[in-house]
Amino acid sequence: MFEVIDKVALITGGASGIGLCYAKELLRNGVKGVTIADIDVKVGEHAVEELNKEFGATKAIFIKTDVTNKDNFEAAFIQTVDVFKSVDILVNNAGIYNDRTWEKEVEVNIRGTINGIILGLETYLKKFKQADEAVIINTASIAGIRAGAWMPIYGSTKFAITGMTQCWGDPFHFQRTGVRVVAVCPGGTHTPLFEAENYSLLPEYMDAQNLASEKSGLKHRQSPEFVATEAVKIMKYARNGTLWVVECSEPAYQFILPERDTFKNNKLVEK
Repeated sequence: MFEVIDKVALITGGASGIGLCYAKELLRNGVKGVTIADIDVKVGEHAVEELNKEFGATKAIFIKTDVTNKDNFEAAFIQTVDVFKSVDILVNNAGIYNDRTWEKEVEVNIRGTINGIILGLETYLKKFKQADEAVIINTASIAGIRAGAWMPIYGSTKFAITGMTQCWGDPFHFQRTGVRVVAVCPGGTHTPLFEAENYSLLPEYMDAQNLASEKSGLKHRQSPEFVATEAVKIMKYARNGTLWVVECSEPAYQFILPERDTFKNNKLVEK
C-alpha cells in the first residue's frame, strides 16, 4: 500500500471540480501539503483560502500554472519543493471539454498530461519523493476506454491519456524511477467541465449524444466528491499502469484490456 500520510501532492486543474475534491480528500487522509496548480488565479486563490481555513493555515498553496507550457509547469514543481521540501503525488487533472475549440482541448489534455508525466517521472517525483515510491494519477475518462460518437476529439484525448498511463506504467519505468502511473476514468460527474456540455459539442453531433444518453448511464451524474474518495483508494492500492473506472456512484473497478495472444481470435470474415 502507498501511504499518503505526510506526503505532498501537486494537483493540476485543482481549483474546482474533481481536482479540488482530490485536494480535500487527500488532506482528510493526512497529506502534509497540496499545491493547487491552475490557470484560474481568482478561483485558485479562493480554493486555497478555503482549504487552509478547513485543514490548517499552511496546508495548501496556489501556483498559477499553464500545463501546456513545460517551463511554467516546471516552476510549479520547483515552488512545491521549495515550500514543502518534497513532492510525492502528481495528479494530472487539468482538462478541457470543448470540441468546438479542439486545438486548445488537445493542447491541454494531451500536451499538458505529457508535460506532467515527464517532469514528475523523470525529475521531481523521482528525486524529491520522501520514500521509495511516488505516484502519478492521470484523470482520464470513461470516454477514454469507450468511444462516444458525440465527442470524438475529447474522447480521443482521453484515449491518449489511458495509453500514456499504460506506456509509462510499464515496469521498466517504475524500476528506474520508483514512480507508479495510474489512471482514473470517471463516468458522468457534476463538474464545471460538463455544465456547458451543449455548447462544447459540435452541433452536428448532438443527436448522437442524446441517443447515447438513452442507452447508457450518462444520465446518472455522480458527485466529484465520490470520484475523489475512490481516487485516493486507487492511489493507495492500484497496481502500476492500471486503469480504473468510477461511474454511477459505484465502487471503482479495473478496466482490463485483452491479452495480446487473444488478438487474433477476431479475424476478418469475407462475405
